Amino acid sequence: MFDWVTDHKIPFGNTMRVFIDLLQAHLGSFFDVVTAVVEFIVDGSAGVLIFFPPIVVILAFAAFAYLLQRSWKLSLFVFLAFLFIWNQGYWEDTMKTISLVVWSAATSILVGTPIGVMAAHRPRLYAFLHPVLDMMQTLPTPVYLIPMIALLGIGYAPGLIATLIFALPAPIRLTHLGISSTPVALKEAGEAFGATAHQLLWKVELPHALPTIMAGVTQCIMLSLSMVVIAGMVGAEGLGADVIKALGTVNIARGFEAGAAIVLLAIVLDRMCRVKGAHA
Repeated sequence: MFDWVTDHKIPFGNTMRVFIDLLQAHLGSFFDVVTAVVEFIVDGSAGVLIFFPPIVVILAFAAFAYLLQRSWKLSLFVFLAFLFIWNQGYWEDTMKTISLVVWSAATSILVGTPIGVMAAHRPRLYAFLHPVLDMMQTLPTPVYLIPMIALLGIGYAPGLIATLIFALPAPIRLTHLGISSTPVALKEAGEAFGATAHQLLWKVELPHALPTIMAGVTQCIMLSLSMVVIAGMVGAEGLGADVIKALGTVNIARGFEAGAAIVLLAIVLDRMCRVKGAHA
């Protein structure tokens, strides 16, 4: 009775396929450059970390953790966590994962924070961005991995771009929240002292919003790390690839070892990047 509904199918899927084919045909060289740059940066960063003896890198991370948080307990935890990862035989894969996560999170933060600031001052912009951000966070990751593989091939590049799409909404939303929640009284006090819009942003709004922005930074890092298994599905090396291989061979031991390494890395990065007073 209602066969006519499916008999006249709207060509949405075919339209997207044609669009991707056009991108491949006209911008293939551009995507080749993007792939080469991403592979060079991520591989190069991982290579630097792997070049040094593991104990040196572990001590450097522990010292850096102490500089950031002034907590010997955290430094000890970082030392023991990386020591355990090294002991389990996942040192190189962990360094590759750190490189991928750091670059994807850094890109998300550098892009998302300014957009969040602009959206806080332009309600119409945020009204436009809101459904786009919802789609970026709810669209199943494999859906946009398909065109990423078609455009960028197999390796770090599609994994990094997919991670960027998934993690980008966090810094945008939380930066917008922090800036827009600045008390009116603070802004009026700044204006009363003759502050310009630029001065209000840097000396009133950003300092007030910093805990919320840093919560967005931490969340962005965690979201990036949560994507390492997805990145492993498209050929990105690291702990995600170990999980995929363990799944494919039903290797319980390897799966739990790689999973534990990911969990420890997540805890280390979360504790190191926290700012006192930050709220999620």
